[in-house]
Amino acid sequence: MTVESSAARKPRRSAAGKAGTTGTRTGATGAKRTTRTTKKSTDPELVQLLTPEGERVANAEYDAYVAGITPDELRGLYRDMVLTRRFDAEATALQRQGELGLWASLLGQEAAQIGSGRATREDDYVFPTYREHGVAWCRGVDPTNLLGMFRGVNNGGWDPNSNNFHLYTIVIGSQTLHATGYAMGVTKDGADSAVIAYFGDGASSQGDVAEAFTFSAVYNAPVVFFCQNNQWAISEPTEKQSRVPLYQRAQGFGFPGVRVDGNDVLACLAVTKWALERARNGEGPTLVEAYTYRMGAHTTSDDPTRYRGDEERLAWEAKDPILRLRRYLEAANHADEGFFAELETESEALGRRVREAVRAMPDPDRFAIFENVYADGHALVDEERAQFAAYQASFADAEGV
Repeated sequence: MTVESSAARKPRRSAAGKAGTTGTRTGATGAKRTTRTTKKSTDPELVQLLTPEGERVANAEYDAYVAGITPDELRGLYRDMVLTRRFDAEATALQRQGELGLWASLLGQEAAQIGSGRATREDDYVFPTYREHGVAWCRGVDPTNLLGMFRGVNNGGWDPNSNNFHLYTIVIGSQTLHATGYAMGVTKDGADSAVIAYFGDGASSQGDVAEAFTFSAVYNAPVVFFCQNNQWAISEPTEKQSRVPLYQRAQGFGFPGVRVDGNDVLACLAVTKWALERARNGEGPTLVEAYTYRMGAHTTSDDPTRYRGDEERLAWEAKDPILRLRRYLEAANHADEGFFAELETESEALGRRVREAVRAMPDPDRFAIFENVYADGHALVDEERAQFAAYQASFADAEGV
């Protein structure tokens, strides 16, 4: 079982590393010499192409994967993130209004999802968890189709084979095994497509994930494991999940791992392209750890104020992925106020469409949970159904008083 808990936790300090300092030290002869303490050798490396201030930084290993990106494509990445966040905010509001039973927000993780999602090819296959709304957008899944399951009126809402985007997986970590098996099949078919599996830092503690790593390595499966480390597995921080940075776990299974700035859409795009290219070239699996942050609750049933403090959240808000790209677009004169205004109008139109679509959906069947539990029925289920029916009827009696 994954190390997750909904119990309250004391707020912790941010796990972000501190920058180096300059100082002096005295040598054996008594003479002072200036020294510079750089980033600790034990600190994990982080691939970053855009700083939080929106400045482009060079990276000899990954620049080639975004070298040909055009201003139009950059604006497209920005549009993807803005519209995904608007859809996510609308879904959260609809849950609060009683239109959805639950919602898992991606707030803060837009760059990780849009960057990696846009790195995939049409013939690649994606295995998501239940939070990959941005990846679904990149794969062409209509946002309104994501909401039926959370309203309780269907078990998915889209045909996985239409977009090579599997249905959402609620069981933590199991989709990594599905992805590995599918990737092994891709190899047997002789195709040059790749598979990508998404999971969170909490899921990295699951046995299913370890088994997927083992099988993918041994069979050299063309699969990319994309871990969105948003720092919290419900109320458990990452340091309670692993003694080492998550991307380093890949070493024990015999394939490479890399940590990327998950709030940098360009870096996520470049690193995922590199990993998918490795897979297509027959070089086997890769683990990508997107180091990001869940700015909202784990789901709408969670209260993050019980286990983390405002300091941490505010520090990560300063690294907002959308604001980061906007700063870059403005500094490079790749977008003007007309673009942003037009996008705002489009964003509001998407919100209205989502609201109307959800409210047009049927109400879920409250008694469906009792069906198909046993093939021939069961006395205990019948008793529970009757108790639930009486409970529901009590509300009608109260309204009639």
